[in-house]
Amino acid sequence: MGAHSEEVPEADETSTPAPIEEIQPLEVEEAVAEAAAPEREIDVAIGDDLIVVKDLTIKFGGLVALDNVSFTIKRGEILGLIGPNGAGKTTCFNAMTGVYKPTSGQILLEGSLLNGMKQHKITRAGLARTFQNIRLFGDMTALENVVVGLDARHKTSVVGALLRLPRHRREERSAIDRGMALLEFVGIAEHAGAQARNLSYGSQRRLEIARALATDPKVLCLDEPAAGFNPAEKEDLMALIRTIRNDGYTVLLIEHDMKLVMGVTDRIVVLEFGKKIADDVPHVIREDPKVVSAYLGEPEDDAA
Repeated sequence: MGAHSEEVPEADETSTPAPIEEIQPLEVEEAVAEAAAPEREIDVAIGDDLIVVKDLTIKFGGLVALDNVSFTIKRGEILGLIGPNGAGKTTCFNAMTGVYKPTSGQILLEGSLLNGMKQHKITRAGLARTFQNIRLFGDMTALENVVVGLDARHKTSVVGALLRLPRHRREERSAIDRGMALLEFVGIAEHAGAQARNLSYGSQRRLEIARALATDPKVLCLDEPAAGFNPAEKEDLMALIRTIRNDGYTVLLIEHDMKLVMGVTDRIVVLEFGKKIADDVPHVIREDPKVVSAYLGEPEDDAA
């Protein structure tokens, strides 16, 4: 008997969201998109390798969580990193953003080695992330949460801030303006003055993305941003991610929902048991026998 999956019942046509493949980027006013666009210089050309992960291995005692994983992220693309539970996706993500120190291998951003760097220095270098579990400052307003992200790019000294020197005042005014632009860009500007803890779950997810964008990243890393969303909310989020890419950002996306990943990414890397088993465009990944086997299991006739 072969492996099988449950057939998904068809939803009523009146409530069925548009197919994920047909989702278009959000319509954002040109002035807002320009204000939210990345500001830092990137030496790598569009389509060239911005991040190179080379022979990355992570071991926890005798457990090999990642085993010689290699892939690239090209400037201007949305790369999906997928795999079944325990495949090593989040471990790879954490190694790239400085949470874990690689046992061996290299992580390069624009040719510069990130291995061993502190998390805040990796953020300054241009790698920003969100988390599976939302990590906002609940007592701060939405705007204040974004301004915290903008502080990562400020150059005012502590003394300058305490004395409110002209440079500090200019950066403060600029941070408020850009913070409001980012909130409008992700669709929650009307909640700028609301405490983060009082926002809806979906708005908190968007706020976390806005705060990550505030660091002016070269690569925006999204760790399961659609977790807990219903189908319509997932489509809205994927439209936002496409809008972010179209505004000049490069995106790394970890997500369990295969349909969602297929509909929004330009290329997909698949992990299983800590090893890379596939790296290709979505329509090729969808038909790859190794990927199908990883998600659905091998038919018993083939496994015998």
